[in-house]
Amino acid sequence: MNILLAPDSFKGSLSAVNALKAMRTGIQRVSKNITTIDLPLADGGEGFVDVLVTPCKGKVLRKQVTGPLGKPVTARFGLIDNGNTAVIEMAEAAGLPLVNVRQRDPLRATTYGVGELILAAVKNGCSTIIIGAGGSATVDGGVGLLQALGVEFFDTNGKPVGRGGKELLKICSMNIEALDRFTDISFVVAADVTNPLCGRTGAARVYGPQKGADPETVNLLDTGLRHFARVIRQCYKKDTLTIPGGGAAGGMAAGLHAFLNADIVSGVDMVLGKSGFEEKLKGCDLVITGEGRTDIQTRNGKAPLGVARRARNQGIPVVCISGSLGRNIDKLYNEGFSAFFSLCSGPIDESAALADAPRLLAQAAGNVVRLYCNRK
Repeated sequence: MNILLAPDSFKGSLSAVNALKAMRTGIQRVSKNITTIDLPLADGGEGFVDVLVTPCKGKVLRKQVTGPLGKPVTARFGLIDNGNTAVIEMAEAAGLPLVNVRQRDPLRATTYGVGELILAAVKNGCSTIIIGAGGSATVDGGVGLLQALGVEFFDTNGKPVGRGGKELLKICSMNIEALDRFTDISFVVAADVTNPLCGRTGAARVYGPQKGADPETVNLLDTGLRHFARVIRQCYKKDTLTIPGGGAAGGMAAGLHAFLNADIVSGVDMVLGKSGFEEKLKGCDLVITGEGRTDIQTRNGKAPLGVARRARNQGIPVVCISGSLGRNIDKLYNEGFSAFFSLCSGPIDESAALADAPRLLAQAAGNVVRLYCNRK
């Protein structure tokens, strides 16, 4: 029996690589005769640099940048294609794991450090810059990133605005002359969602709460993003409200599209393409994928969805093992999934589940394989 293991990271507990190791451990306990093919994934969030740089035989560099709340952090970025292409994981500079749960505040959090990574990539001579847009602590529409690149945003009095989502409503005009230096550079945003910038399914309303926003803050951020989009349309003649994926990374994707003509693509499709997923799929009897939480938002472009759709085309069953399962996941079955399983077989404290994730994941993977072995 041949099994392709293609998990995303389990946020807060396991990287994609460690999740894969746990799955393999559980499977080997069941049978030593099962062949596993390893393919750790990322959809633009945590692990994006590693899963692109490794198969492309690139290298990873480090740079100290401004973190989401202003404190310095050391972030990594990759170089592939003989150094012509940079791979940036925005979560390395402005990600949710960089902020203590009690300090999460999208009104203050900034993408400024992501802009500093872009500058480092340009300094290294890169002509193409791929930015993984997932796992952010921010809802600033990419304003911080643009400020790092030299764009100036002004309020009604002509004074520069500050950083963070709370500043969006203050923006009335801008100076984009500093972007002339990036004219010959191609930008690609690898998004992990297809959500628009604003509205019921926008960046603030869907993802703001997990970044620390209460209902009042969510409304403020959504209004701010809509205002920023209006200013962009007035000053820059571009529409950011209707772009699929514009809400990725707190609206950073929309900002990159508007100011740097960035293409917004599916992060998992990019990773699957560059990692040779179709080739690895040949001869497999089963695919096991997974993520921290599977719910209806998985349908918006998360890694397991990309895996399921491609495996479905080959008639190969896909089982998704997740840290937790949300409501309405039955709507995902027509995307190519065969079954969903949670790591937790009974009531358990969240912190205990996170700490025990490797054992729980190994156990779940072993149980799945027992079922399929018996079928065969």
